[in-house]
Amino acid sequence: MSEEKKVQLSEAFYTQSDEEVLQKFDTTTEGLSAQEAKKRLESYGANALDEGKKKSIVVKFFEQFKDFMIIVLLFAAVISAVFSGDMVDSFIILLVVVLNAIFGVIQEAKAEQAIEALKEMSSPNANIRRDGHVITVKSDELVPGDIVLLEAGDVVPADLRLLEAASLKIEEAALTGESVPVEKEATILEGTASDIGIGDRINMAYSSSNVTYGRGIGVVVGTGMNTEVGKIAGMLANEKETETPLKQNLNQLGKMLTIAILVIAAIMFVVGMMNGRTWIDMLLTSISLAVAAIPEGLPAIVTIILALGTQKMAKKNAIVRKLPAVETLGSTDIICSDKTGTLTLNQMTVEALYTDNEVKPATDAVALDNMALKIMSYTNDTKIAQDGSLIGDPTETALVQFGLDHDFNVTEKVAAEPRVAEIPFDSDRKLMTTVHQLADGKFLVAVKGAPDELLKRCNQALLNGQTPAMDDKQRQEILTTNTKLAKQALRVLGMAYKIVDAVPTEMDSDLVEKDLIFAGLVGMIDPERKEAAEAVKVAKEAGIRPIMITGDHRDTAEAIAARLGIIKEGDDDAVITGAELNELTDEAFAKVVEHYSVYARVSPEHKVRIVKAWQQEGKVVAMTGDGVNDAPALKAADIGIGMGITGTEVSKGASDMVLADDNFSTIIVAVEEGRKVFSNIQKTIQYLLSANLGEVLTLFIATMLAWDTLLPVHLLWINLVTDTFPAIALGVEPAERDVMSHAPRGKKSNFFSGGVLSSVVYQGIVQGGLTLFVYKMAIDFPAHTAANMPNLSATALYDLQHGDALTMAFATLGLIQLFHAFNVKSIYQSVFKVGLFRNKSFNWAILVSFLLLAATILIPGFNDLFSVTSLDGYQWAIVAGTSFAIIPIVEIVKFVQRRMGKS
Repeated sequence: MSEEKKVQLSEAFYTQSDEEVLQKFDTTTEGLSAQEAKKRLESYGANALDEGKKKSIVVKFFEQFKDFMIIVLLFAAVISAVFSGDMVDSFIILLVVVLNAIFGVIQEAKAEQAIEALKEMSSPNANIRRDGHVITVKSDELVPGDIVLLEAGDVVPADLRLLEAASLKIEEAALTGESVPVEKEATILEGTASDIGIGDRINMAYSSSNVTYGRGIGVVVGTGMNTEVGKIAGMLANEKETETPLKQNLNQLGKMLTIAILVIAAIMFVVGMMNGRTWIDMLLTSISLAVAAIPEGLPAIVTIILALGTQKMAKKNAIVRKLPAVETLGSTDIICSDKTGTLTLNQMTVEALYTDNEVKPATDAVALDNMALKIMSYTNDTKIAQDGSLIGDPTETALVQFGLDHDFNVTEKVAAEPRVAEIPFDSDRKLMTTVHQLADGKFLVAVKGAPDELLKRCNQALLNGQTPAMDDKQRQEILTTNTKLAKQALRVLGMAYKIVDAVPTEMDSDLVEKDLIFAGLVGMIDPERKEAAEAVKVAKEAGIRPIMITGDHRDTAEAIAARLGIIKEGDDDAVITGAELNELTDEAFAKVVEHYSVYARVSPEHKVRIVKAWQQEGKVVAMTGDGVNDAPALKAADIGIGMGITGTEVSKGASDMVLADDNFSTIIVAVEEGRKVFSNIQKTIQYLLSANLGEVLTLFIATMLAWDTLLPVHLLWINLVTDTFPAIALGVEPAERDVMSHAPRGKKSNFFSGGVLSSVVYQGIVQGGLTLFVYKMAIDFPAHTAANMPNLSATALYDLQHGDALTMAFATLGLIQLFHAFNVKSIYQSVFKVGLFRNKSFNWAILVSFLLLAATILIPGFNDLFSVTSLDGYQWAIVAGTSFAIIPIVEIVKFVQRRMGKS
């Protein structure tokens, strides 16, 4: 094929005839020549997926330093080291920033595995016709126009337009989400390309799907990135990762803090210069204020809190691949869930049996001589492995499993009444027949298939052991029952039989499958998970809206959604199909997206479109799924949740979190953990920022009043000791009891929502005010006076008094923060109601921080290092009493807030 005649592989070949397709690809049913195949391989490229561009570790590392607050911190570290010569401060800042960057690189390196997983799904070999001979080639050597032979057990190596299909069934769940293998036909489909979804293209076989039954022949119409799987790979490569609410909030917080700090530092610098202080002195003072104000440990502390959250979630079968996903779950408004394998078991199961004019649930007892039970087990190609597992078509394995569940030992029964002849299933007549030799020398002709086709061949019906002739009333009753079961989204098969004296000489359908006795109907479904309905209920109570997105048929999707409680029974207005969605523009869809809770017969593009439509409404969207078809939507969602057991490596690679047990209810457990994590991060930020505000106000006001209060080393030690340990411990606070009764906070909320900002402001003011109060008290009412220290000079006495005041201010600011840590266990609830000591980690953190703070004053040698003095009992009493005052003050404010209805 010349370059000029190169075929557009995106055409709708399923609407074209065999002759048209073969002509377009300039090929025949005998296949291409080896020489032509070589030319096309050079023209179209290998039948493989593009790997995509990869960032180097160095690039990933330096990308971690783009954050504005990180840049300011690095600048402060350099300035501090150059002008003050104090390397400790600079070293700590640099260490935190570098560790945070390394951790980010490690997380990112683990994230991009989806394309590699897609490549691994490709079939290693394919049977094709070349030069009129059947040969085996590697799948990546296939080219458009090749003729491929398929049989049961094969993985489809490329996108094929089927030319022949003999009882061909292909399992496409990973691509379409449909749990039942699709019966394929070599026919022409009527309609436009947009009207016919992937799941309805019965004359196509798609790359990476699995042949479960029969055989077929097809012409390659799509290879590599031009296959449906390739399109998904392209969507994954081009889909930008959604910035998580956590990252957005941290960036917003960083910018706001940095601007505020720079403004305050500039004002303080100018005022200090106006008061006659040197520029170098004021520069160092301003840097000290910046160090005090910027919570440089916040990124590391948030990372630690998230890491601890991932450990807890892992114990509950939720494996987090990307740390921010822990927190994002807590803000989720919408959970878009794939049906097959997520809300359902992805395992066909018999749910109802109709015999003797009565529908019985599958759990009811069934007599071992029940003819319908015998037929469904006999007319069946399922294999039973040595370990007891069933191998075969999901529908047939469900029938055998039903028999085994009712003590029908199919192996023994078939051994006693062996199969001697058969007519395989055919998609035209929709029936399968087997003939079995009975003990009395006669033969059982057992037939199963589509009820409407089967009834055309029946003239009798089995009723309580009798076989009266079938009249129109009986026939209509069976058809009515079939319709009722089908409306419940059950896949219905009919069973019929007859006894003959000899094996038919010719196994022809018209001769064998006639004059049958109707035995019963069996209804099957891929059932919902038992725990899924409860999980949906809990999600709704938590203000989260569950949305079902599936490639399955509309009726099936609607029935399962109603059984789960996602929609009300009969609420078909809440259901929309992919074809109907195609008729809506993005603008029109945005106006009606809230009307729909169930999406049926959708493609991967639809799933991404649905996720983005909700995101445009300002919602935080979680997407769950297990198939290749879910991967683009998993990546586009705010949080993608893959399935650990049934999930493909592609879906796991595109996910932020993987459910180890494939249990939908685990998502709700994870949501609760996510809400707890966000709440604890809020508490940590409230604690850090109110403490830092207290430090800033202390230093700022003291500078304005020309007071010499805190030294840079004091601020550094307080930040290092009293900030770090309690802040981390607050990150593992138990969840508050009403955490799942609140509506999701959504994207518009931030770390300052829910009263945190006002709490930070007033609590910071109180801390600064109390510290300055103690300093002023120590200066005005010194413990050391000329009366009790007559031998000291005036200068030495002043230095001693100022040293005491400085030490008391330092101790007070540190202790206030430790006492205040108890306050932030809850924004509005009393600390005595939340529980003072139930978090053991917190208790130890407070104790360790107190000992480290006290060590600077009480241990000899540390005094000189920190420029502090030893305090007497009276001074310690003032420090302790004033510091503790933060608890009753905040308790009073909380009480007023509760009375005002803020909580």
